[in-house]
Amino acid sequence: MNKLIGAVSALTLAVAASTANAACDAGEVVVKLSHVTGGTTHPKVVAANNLAERINTELNGQMCMEVYPSSTLFGDSKELEALLLGDVQVLAPSLSKFGSYTKKLGVYDLPFIFQDIDAAIRFTNSSTGKDLLNSMEDVGFVGLGYWMSGMKYFSANKPLLEPTDAAGLKFRVQTSDVAKAMIAAMGASPQPMAFSEVYGALQTGVVDGQENTWSNIYTKKFFEVQDGTTETNHQLLAYFFMTSSEFLDSLDADLRADFLRISDDVTQQANLNVKKAEATNRANILKAGGEIRSLTPAQRASWVEAMKPVWGQFEDEIGADIVKAAADA
Repeated sequence: MNKLIGAVSALTLAVAASTANAACDAGEVVVKLSHVTGGTTHPKVVAANNLAERINTELNGQMCMEVYPSSTLFGDSKELEALLLGDVQVLAPSLSKFGSYTKKLGVYDLPFIFQDIDAAIRFTNSSTGKDLLNSMEDVGFVGLGYWMSGMKYFSANKPLLEPTDAAGLKFRVQTSDVAKAMIAAMGASPQPMAFSEVYGALQTGVVDGQENTWSNIYTKKFFEVQDGTTETNHQLLAYFFMTSSEFLDSLDADLRADFLRISDDVTQQANLNVKKAEATNRANILKAGGEIRSLTPAQRASWVEAMKPVWGQFEDEIGADIVKAAADA
């Protein structure tokens, strides 16, 4: 079976998207996976392509998966609606995208809630983390797992060593109330913006800075239009690997079980590999001439202190028990 998995170039993908359905055999269940990330080394890209390869190999003749990266099928603002309409069957949006559906997932946006990526993975594997996969069942969203991307770091058009260095600057953030509050706690201005627009906004000065993982900073070349990146390690970036209850219910029991098994296998493997991918892309930034600044323990303590009030702002709506479970991880 000759299936389209996707290519790196946006131009190639745009052409491929128009003919992708022809690559699937008649009688197979066609599954479209849409995401906004590009490049070849990003953890989400690797996980999505691995998922498609597994499904297209192991479920050959039953199910066919097509991957549409770099917003070639749906962008940030349309993909959740498309999932509910059945125009796409699998997504992996950032956990910051769900504030209008549930406040509980805001726990993942709390600054300094996780010491490192290992603590975040422990939490997602806990009973509380697994329960959150079902937090939007009433909407029709079903969580299949969490795809880790890494911890986030701040970059700007000037050095950032203390949180006060960010005062008066404009930072791109996702559409998350927690993220907006975090930026405001630094004395800066949060600017919600689609991921695809960030490079241009940094380049033209529409925003002064952003926060992201090494993989996003490298693959989207944000380091090219910033003074440098500071290793704040302040927040998790992870993706809600998801489908719709309508799609799952449409599968017969055996095919659904196989789809869920492969999805879980790919998720576990992706999360084992994420630290290596992040280290590789950090090195790639330095190799390409990007500036990375480390914090002293005292400087890091200043960032933690500045952002402490954000927890209190959102504890009630997220759930004190959820916040405690995440912090204890």
